Amino acid sequence: MADKNETEVDTGKPDASTEAEAEGSNGAAVGDAVLAGTEKPGTDESGADKSDDDKSDADESGADKAAKAKLAEVEADADGTIGAEFGDEVLEAAPVKSDDVKDKSSDAYHAKVTAKAGTTAGLVTGLIKELRPKQWVKNVLVLAVPFGAGEILNPGVLWHSVVAFIVFSMAASGIYFVNDAIDVEADRQHPTKRNRPIAAGLIPVPIAYAVCVLLLGGSLLISAVTSMQLLAVMAVYIAVQLGYCFGLKHQPVIDLCIVASGFLLRAIAGGAAANLVITQWFYLIVAFGSLFMVAGKRYAEVKLAAETGAKIRKSLKAYSPSYLRFVWAIAAAITIMCYALWAYAIQEDESSRWGLISIIPMVIAILRYAVDIDKGVAGEPEEVVLKDKVLMVLGVILAGCLFLAFYL
Repeated sequence: MADKNETEVDTGKPDASTEAEAEGSNGAAVGDAVLAGTEKPGTDESGADKSDDDKSDADESGADKAAKAKLAEVEADADGTIGAEFGDEVLEAAPVKSDDVKDKSSDAYHAKVTAKAGTTAGLVTGLIKELRPKQWVKNVLVLAVPFGAGEILNPGVLWHSVVAFIVFSMAASGIYFVNDAIDVEADRQHPTKRNRPIAAGLIPVPIAYAVCVLLLGGSLLISAVTSMQLLAVMAVYIAVQLGYCFGLKHQPVIDLCIVASGFLLRAIAGGAAANLVITQWFYLIVAFGSLFMVAGKRYAEVKLAAETGAKIRKSLKAYSPSYLRFVWAIAAAITIMCYALWAYAIQEDESSRWGLISIIPMVIAILRYAVDIDKGVAGEPEEVVLKDKVLMVLGVILAGCLFLAFYL
């Protein structure tokens, strides 16, 4: 398309060539002669039709506008609590206004939730919901060390593992309370987080802090009665998670390490409660396996944000899909290497080949999980496993191999 400055003619003062052309024309209107030097709609200087070019430019302009709008929305900071310790929400796209009472982003649903605010029933319901018992499933990791040490069938060890499960559930729930109390104002501006019990007014903020103190204090007290080693682990866990709540969740890389450490500390707690000692290879497997899953989760969140314009918080802005791919690929490789070394140690200690055989389902499971990460659908590790029957079968085979190695 010709430049506008080159094609426009001042119709108020036609130049000499235009006047001569007007005088020499046979019956041509003066206005036509004046416009002879300008572009006609739909044609370029050679008279060729430009409607297709203009259409392409318009489409391209529309695409650019859409891309810029999506980018602006992605860069908007929700200041949320997306992370493994605080509900594990996948990033949400900007919701469409709806009056459906079943739509959690609708005003009708929010009105239904807040209608119970100020009532005893609403307070009890809110307290139960804020405990988030569904998240307690992560705490079964406290059984990992007793199982890996070949002591899971020991009644005393099993009892200590149950205690570790209880104190971790109390501590994690206490962290949920303090986190939502801190973010209450930001949550009230969010279309779905405004329905959380504290943001919705079901639980007053002072009561939320009081419950938090009771849960965290109770967790530490029970740990101290059980084992001083367990007390040390729980103190570290609570301190790290409180740091996450009060700002570390917005620090790139640090947030990855903190979330991954939550899984590692669960495994350590199981051994600390029963005073069990296990090879360092096992802890490295848990540490880098956790980093593998956390980086995969972040990869899914960043990819979803780029595709849907979902709101994103500060720490995630620093991550690119390629960087997170680099992290989870390295974590997967180290996990496999450490597991292989642990399997050879099992062969030497237990005189069993089943440890070596277990390398096969372990590697296949990691590669299978990596497929889900690469697709950007590995937002929730537990959901990925439960929805993938092949992964579940591989997990059963892996557990079976290890059981035969330790208990046969």
